[in-house]
Amino acid sequence: MKSQDIAIVGILLAVGAIVRYLSLVIPGPIVSNLVVAFYSLAIILVIPTITEVIGIGIVAGIVCALLSHSIFPPANLISEPVGAVACLLTYKTFRSKLSFSPALSTLIGTLASGTTFVIVAMLLVAPAILSKFTTMGAFVATVIPIVVLTAIVNAIIVQILYLPASKVLARGKA
Repeated sequence: MKSQDIAIVGILLAVGAIVRYLSLVIPGPIVSNLVVAFYSLAIILVIPTITEVIGIGIVAGIVCALLSHSIFPPANLISEPVGAVACLLTYKTFRSKLSFSPALSTLIGTLASGTTFVIVAMLLVAPAILSKFTTMGAFVATVIPIVVLTAIVNAIIVQILYLPASKVLARGKA
């Protein structure tokens, strides 16, 4: 990855971290994760290799784990690389076919990340989940709508930011 690409990824991850940090003031065990929106935008703008995307996902996972009050923050170390890879693969598949491929890629990446988080949490901290929710089904019924809503919001944010961000980057290459 070129140094300019590393800077873009770093800046967008930093913005995501700041937004994530500010979201901690929202009460409740689960909050929206806009870090995914910003790393998705970085992936879409830079189009890194699969190993670089896994690295971006790991860094995002560390940020999310550190800035979290979710039921099991370490699950982010698995869910964010999964989301990043899903975003890249979706974008590579649809970028030349759909004008809304940034939104679709972010939607799929966020859904992959959120679903992975839920599965990992269910597998690794079931007793903690059952102490807060009556059943695993209640946990899933509570969390999945948040994941879906976050995916939609992230998709809209990235689609809106994609065009101006890509134009700014194109100017830098001229």
